[in-house]
Amino acid sequence: MKKKIIMIVACVMCCAGLFGGCGQFGMKQDNTAISNSEEGKQEGTTEEKEVTGTIDEIKDFMFVVTDENDTPYSFTFEEKPEGLENVSNGDTVTVRYTGTISEVDPFEGEVISVEKAQ
Repeated sequence: MKKKIIMIVACVMCCAGLFGGCGQFGMKQDNTAISNSEEGKQEGTTEEKEVTGTIDEIKDFMFVVTDENDTPYSFTFEEKPEGLENVSNGDTVTVRYTGTISEVDPFEGEVISVEKAQ
């Protein structure tokens, strides 16, 4: 009886492990496995995008731009992006960047330039 119970438990655990891991990994072009979260981060990160808005805050490592819909976006950087030294709080600017911006999630990408909008 104990052998049957052990065998059933082992089968259930094995099946749970197989079904629990389904869909968790994709394949890159070079057949390297990547997780779905990594795959999402890689897509669209090199496409250049822009947002136009008003500079609300500038610090040594980040700045905030609020668009025409009053949505604030925080941009972080390691090296000061081109043109940031030429703008100040209250200026309307166009920010060119790669990656993704979100009102609630941290910025994941690179700021290419910041310039005053016409």
